[in-house]
Amino acid sequence: MKTAPTGARAARKRQAIVRAARTLFLREGFGVGMDAIAAEAGVSKVTVYNHFGSKEALFTAVVANALDEPLGGDREGGPDLRRLAEAGPGRAELAAALTEAGRAWVRAVREDGEGRALRTLVATELHRFPGLGDAWRTHGPAGHHPAVADALRTLAERGLLDIPDLEVAVLQLYSLLVFPQMVFDQYGAELDAGLGERLLTDGVEMFLRRYAPAG
Repeated sequence: MKTAPTGARAARKRQAIVRAARTLFLREGFGVGMDAIAAEAGVSKVTVYNHFGSKEALFTAVVANALDEPLGGDREGGPDLRRLAEAGPGRAELAAALTEAGRAWVRAVREDGEGRALRTLVATELHRFPGLGDAWRTHGPAGHHPAVADALRTLAERGLLDIPDLEVAVLQLYSLLVFPQMVFDQYGAELDAGLGERLLTDGVEMFLRRYAPAG
């Protein structure tokens, strides 16, 4: 398998391609051509393929970027899982940091119209492009949420969590904190604020109880 370009210049090009693809996928659907994406990004089509290999892989990267974007710390006042990875050594401090990040994550998901549109696009395009589903499945949960995976990995390395299966842990955290909000939102319903808060705080408690280090 060909290795994707690396380095600061390559990273800037990769981000430009992801931004361009996100714009065009939302505007025109998954059927948009790679030529158009390359032109929007200001790079050659060869460069796009060098970075992503296929349109399915590029779309997966676009959605993964959208899922983790609220947690990257780039938004003013937004959550940052890098801060979670540096949480104090006590269980109470870790629970508070995880709850704070979860609240901000849920808030960002509720306000993210583009992310909602991308999730809808995945569902509507699968029948025409089955390869899209294959790319999504093989990318893996940690690939969909790299910021979450990195934070949990760091906490495990610090001995604050015992995580034997990172992929499962990422999915469980996502399911406990965010998925209920997304399901209600996707169907045009509003989850009661009080119930949402209880789901969040109980979800954090369940997650920490499951992954508490032995002893």
